[in-house]
Amino acid sequence: MNPRVISVEAIKDHTLKLSFENNETRLFDVSPFLEKGIFKELQDYNYFKRVSVAFGSVEWPHEQDFSNDTLYLLSTSLDS
Repeated sequence: MNPRVISVEAIKDHTLKLSFENNETRLFDVSPFLEKGIFKELQDYNYFKRVSVAFGSVEWPHEQDFSNDTLYLLSTSLDS
């Protein structure tokens, strides 16, 4: 089981800066998902910035979300 997200910040180029409960900070690139279904709305950067932590993962107001497992496994570490 992967660690849960405790904070999220939207940064340039549709990237999320994530802090996990294991004290790791990682970057998750959302751009590969922006052409897929419900994630198309995230192309609007003003909407993208409305991301928040929910139950150890992240979500947006119109119910787009990524699980903590996806976020952890597909992100790159800032701590190395």
